[in-house]
Amino acid sequence: MSDSKSGRVPENPAAFLPLPVASSTRVYDSDWVGLRRDMLRLENGELQEHHVIEIPDAVCVLPITTQGEIVFIGQYRHPHGKTHWEVPAGRIEPGESPEAGAARELLEETGYRPGRLVPLPGFHPTNGISAHWSFLYGALDCEKVADQSLDPGERMVVQTFSSLEAEALLKAGRLQDGFTALALMYGRLLLPELQRM
Repeated sequence: MSDSKSGRVPENPAAFLPLPVASSTRVYDSDWVGLRRDMLRLENGELQEHHVIEIPDAVCVLPITTQGEIVFIGQYRHPHGKTHWEVPAGRIEPGESPEAGAARELLEETGYRPGRLVPLPGFHPTNGISAHWSFLYGALDCEKVADQSLDPGERMVVQTFSSLEAEALLKAGRLQDGFTALALMYGRLLLPELQRM
């Protein structure tokens, strides 16, 4: 039992035994994403299908400038056709460390270079359908050193906001990208640079 007044971190729930996989079929493969169909055997003996999306692990970066502003990108997203504020994020390249991937994505998407990277808790963004994992970093003492270096299909602008403006976006529900909202919330809790918010 946890004691809400003690501040002690509760343990995870006891692990369930995984359901046996009766069969697994490749449905789709590309350099970008894979899809497989697993048939799970339930305790009553029946089979239930479960689709699993396979996506390479990613990095998410919460950039804070030397002036204490937070660097956002206004990015267009094809699946829902909207443009909204996000923090830099992207896939880790083969053979690349998460930290190197975070610095690369930050530089490519914003032109900023971090003075230092601080690991924050990572997360499963879509754990009901994928084992996909995102490493999260606070990028501190960021300075603008270059122009953006975008892929042909990327459409984004760079904007810095004060910590109060970022908090207003968060409270108003305007940060509709889960990576971004979670990054800012972890940053507020764990980075002294943002605990004044």
